[in-house]
Amino acid sequence: MKKLMLLIAATMLLSSCAPVLSRELMRQGSRDVSFALLRENPDAFRGRLYIFGGIIVETRLTEKGSAVEALFVPVDSYGYLEEAKHSQGRFLATYPRAKGLLDPMVYKKGREMTLAGEFIDIRKGKIDEMEYAYPVFEIRQIYLWAERREYYYAPYGYPYPYWWYDPWWRPYPSWPPPPGW
Repeated sequence: MKKLMLLIAATMLLSSCAPVLSRELMRQGSRDVSFALLRENPDAFRGRLYIFGGIIVETRLTEKGSAVEALFVPVDSYGYLEEAKHSQGRFLATYPRAKGLLDPMVYKKGREMTLAGEFIDIRKGKIDEMEYAYPVFEIRQIYLWAERREYYYAPYGYPYPYWWYDPWWRPYPSWPPPPGW
């Protein structure tokens, strides 16, 4: 029994330190992405592999495959998203049709992702009315993070998921409501 518990604990410990992308790509890729440098001199960076994250703005299906527009988010050495102190901007990530499909219903607005992408070029586009130069990456590997659930606080101070709302249900009717309720 002790050996089983030790094996389970060791497995959990080792898996908690695992990168979200393959170790080989994490070693090969650079996490120091500067969109300003990519825009200034795209020829110097073309073909390099980068590891970074993003918050999806839109996913489109094209003749060539899937195209994801996202807001850049830096990642740590394991590929976990870090808190962005300021935005470097948006990028386009393409996924060739021969590799498969990134369904817009799954890769939808607001979802977070980590990807290994090879820098291809700069593509002109628009964000609303403004002209914008998008760095374009071809996805080698992508990890889609689980959706975050929205939680609200009930009158008695305990969290519950938004889909579990019944205003007439009260687990402890003897409790007084919080001040200001």
